[in-house]
Amino acid sequence: MKILLIGASGTVGSAIDRELAPRHEIVRIGRKSGDFQVDISDSESIRKLFKQTGTFDALICAAGSVNFVPLANMTEKDFELGLRDKLMGQVNLLLIGREFANDGASFTFTTGILSHDPIRTGSSAAMVNGALDSFVRAAAIELPRGLRINSVSPNVLLEAMGSYAPYFRGFKPVPAADVALAYAKSVEGLQTGQTYNVG
Repeated sequence: MKILLIGASGTVGSAIDRELAPRHEIVRIGRKSGDFQVDISDSESIRKLFKQTGTFDALICAAGSVNFVPLANMTEKDFELGLRDKLMGQVNLLLIGREFANDGASFTFTTGILSHDPIRTGSSAAMVNGALDSFVRAAAIELPRGLRINSVSPNVLLEAMGSYAPYFRGFKPVPAADVALAYAKSVEGLQTGQTYNVG
């Protein structure tokens, strides 16, 4: 399969690459690195990407930004990054990408544990993750041509605990390699409308 991997240089993206590259053609995409570049918060940048990459069999997005701010200090502006980047960025990858997707192609998006197990300062991430998981379930029942869509919702990564441990006390971190298996299941399996919780 020809797989577009957005966020390929990140911790999760690199693990996905290692998992899938022996079996598939991986097109590595980043904001500033990779074979191609894209800003998922900009729909014109997304359309330009697809014109460059052409048709594909699977798209994985392991990218997306949100702000972590205490709710007491949050304003409408603090929510905008997550809404524009992680939420609508991934939604637009489907809305625009379906024109370039081969019959039976899959889309796999990234959400996260905070939608159902929140932490302090994580209200924007929780909202965006929950919205994406709901979008995946709803979109799956309307996609034509055998197109599939799933999301992967990982726990905090073992590799990230050096930075994030104070925010995730009591959480059992998961290795990125384990998270990558959920993306493989989404891409290489047959299910649609699923959220794969890892950890």
